[in-house]
Amino acid sequence: MAVLAEPTATPAARGNPVLRILGKVSPSAWSLLVILVLWELSVRIGNVPAYMLPAPSQIFQEFIDYGHRLLPNAGVTLFEVLLGFTLSVLISIPLAVLIVYSRPIERMIYPLIVSSQTVPMVAVAPLLLTWFGYGMTPKIVIVILQTFFPIVVNTVMGLNSASREMIYLAKSMGASNWQVFWKFRLPQALPSIFAGLKLATAMSVIGAIVAEFVGANAGLGYVILVAGASFNITRQFAAIILIILIGVVFFAVLEQVEKLAMPWRRIAR
Repeated sequence: MAVLAEPTATPAARGNPVLRILGKVSPSAWSLLVILVLWELSVRIGNVPAYMLPAPSQIFQEFIDYGHRLLPNAGVTLFEVLLGFTLSVLISIPLAVLIVYSRPIERMIYPLIVSSQTVPMVAVAPLLLTWFGYGMTPKIVIVILQTFFPIVVNTVMGLNSASREMIYLAKSMGASNWQVFWKFRLPQALPSIFAGLKLATAMSVIGAIVAEFVGANAGLGYVILVAGASFNITRQFAAIILIILIGVVFFAVLEQVEKLAMPWRRIAR
């Protein structure tokens, strides 16, 4: 059997440490750099006013000048996202297991879960503010409502994807229901579960910002509203960039957790 040799760097790249470092940079980082450069040049050459489209350099300066207020508000939004997402996972996955293992519960709850997603969170948020006030509770509830659907649906699909023949074989060899779940159903369901979790990371950030738009006195959504009222578009862009960073970092962390939870996929690759 022929063995494929690993690609080697060119002599110039091997001899130049700068080229070696640049070669390790992600292509998406280069794309982002190109976008920022074009953005900066377009604003500068076109003399676009900052109240319409600020240049990246102006947004960076806003981080320096207003960072002492942006970062604490980002911490509030991050806390809402993490707590709401964690509670959603603790609720959604056991609920999905009940739906898979209980036909009556599936008939009673699953249609309600699907129909609940037809109501936009913007319509529900004022009701939650009326019931729970303007504190942290309604924000957490909105994040849970925003994220539990993809987690439940993907977990149900993953648990139901286990081969019936494999389950029958395991039971014929004396495996209990718990052993079948832990050794067969759950490992096969993990890809679907993590697909739902990764989708829920983006939904959790959206839910937190929507909640802050409706009623809050802190958070990045609150910063965007206040900055918009004073036509400070640069500050709005700075807050939006922090929101994007929260979502991207959260997604990246979950991907690392996925690799740790499913080492066999990395070995297979």
